[in-house]
Amino acid sequence: MGFDCPLDLHCTYTRDQLLVAMDYLTPANVREGTKWLPERQLDVHFITLNKSEKDYSPSTMYNDYSINETLFHWQSQSTIADSSVTGQRYIKHELQDIKELLFVREFKTDISGASPYTFLGLANYVQHNGNRPMNITWRLERAIPAKYLKKTNKLAVG
Repeated sequence: MGFDCPLDLHCTYTRDQLLVAMDYLTPANVREGTKWLPERQLDVHFITLNKSEKDYSPSTMYNDYSINETLFHWQSQSTIADSSVTGQRYIKHELQDIKELLFVREFKTDISGASPYTFLGLANYVQHNGNRPMNITWRLERAIPAKYLKKTNKLAVG
């Protein structure tokens, strides 16, 4: 990632743990699903796969899922247009030497409280369609392990 980062691929972390690992020392200030860390040139995406209407508003019921072991469909915040500064950062991140990190969890909470996130790794822009929100396809640098693939793929049967 261009700096000494203690996070390991496909391991699980709380939101606060992963933010502090990237030297963001005020994680309680993060309320959104994506945090831009300009000093590290990182977009950190916090993705909850299965959302319930009691926990999320209609404008935040994003449709996020793995397409296969290396492609991931992600919806941006509902206010992001592809022509916006943020939309262009997602599209042109490789040219700007910005890294896109995907962290996923199945549900918002578990029996112990807030569910932790699994680090899926670095992702690269493939394509998008739509605006407000943008539907982006990311290509993961490392494949999603089989034990996580069924949880991340809404198209899986069973």
